[in-house]
Amino acid sequence: MAFLEINNVSKKFGATEAVSDFNLQIEKGELVSFLGPSGCGKTTTLRMVAGFEMPTDGRIVMDGKDITDMPANQRDVGMVFQSYALFPNMTVAGNIGFGLKIMKKSAEETNQRTKEMLDLINMPEYAHRYPYQLSGGQQQRVALARALALRPDVLLLDEPLSALDAKIRVSLRAEIRDIQRKLGITAIYVTHDQEEALSLSDRVVVMNAGKMEQVGTPFQIYNFPETNFVASFVGTLNTAEAEVVDPARGLISMDGVQFVSADDLNGRKKGDKVRMSVRPERFNFADDQKKDNLLDCTIENITFLGSVVRIQVKIGKTVFNMDTFNNPFLELPKIGDNGQVTCSKEAVLVISH
Repeated sequence: MAFLEINNVSKKFGATEAVSDFNLQIEKGELVSFLGPSGCGKTTTLRMVAGFEMPTDGRIVMDGKDITDMPANQRDVGMVFQSYALFPNMTVAGNIGFGLKIMKKSAEETNQRTKEMLDLINMPEYAHRYPYQLSGGQQQRVALARALALRPDVLLLDEPLSALDAKIRVSLRAEIRDIQRKLGITAIYVTHDQEEALSLSDRVVVMNAGKMEQVGTPFQIYNFPETNFVASFVGTLNTAEAEVVDPARGLISMDGVQFVSADDLNGRKKGDKVRMSVRPERFNFADDQKKDNLLDCTIENITFLGSVVRIQVKIGKTVFNMDTFNNPFLELPKIGDNGQVTCSKEAVLVISH
């Protein structure tokens, strides 16, 4: 039995179904991200686990106990919000220890736990400062420490880094992951930022329009998307309409150009319409002609993106992006040049409509 079970949970607001048949089992100590665009139901699902919303259907079980109808203050969960939600009239130490005082812990235990949390977030010297004296990143560390001070069974984080600038987000998400691993706490992390979800998580739940599109490790979600939405939402992806030529050999045709795919096409027949996709980094110039797909192309455009150079190549009638790492000795073609690119058959994903 998993530590946290969300079993066939749905949530309606009037006639609108915000979450539909959500079904997930989370192991103890696992960090799972809910990833998706705004309005996809990820925060509503998190709020149902927290007890701020009650499911219309389904059950939520934590450590063998059904908590579906339990009030939020009786659930052993800690919550970190996007907006920090610190008490402006309390010091950092006061904010961290507030929940412990509400639980009527002794002054000695409250002080000891507060000190532990300050050490955990590397802010012991900030104990007597007030929130207005802290940066955004420091305030979010305090909010995290306040949630962890209660030693919850499950930590819930609702887009906790979205109000911070890019560099702070990267460093703080690494700290959050380090703390979560150190404590071995079960966590759910809501985000619309795919890089955040892929870098932080043991598993990612991709959501769209209230439904689960795919659940898997970051590696699986990125490299083996199961639906057209996941393929287009996670990472940069080249997609094109194609049709099946020879299912047994994995042959498909796009604009008259044949690709070989490693995907199992035995469930399809010749002439079936499919959608094919290739990640930009899976294309290479044809210095390695042993790969399965050797494709004539025309260079359409070249864009420098810092560490990556994005080259647009036209194959048949379709323009694809090809990404290559930048280096001072990189020899690039000229726009308008004709050439050849390659990719392996494993790089060509076939996704049904």
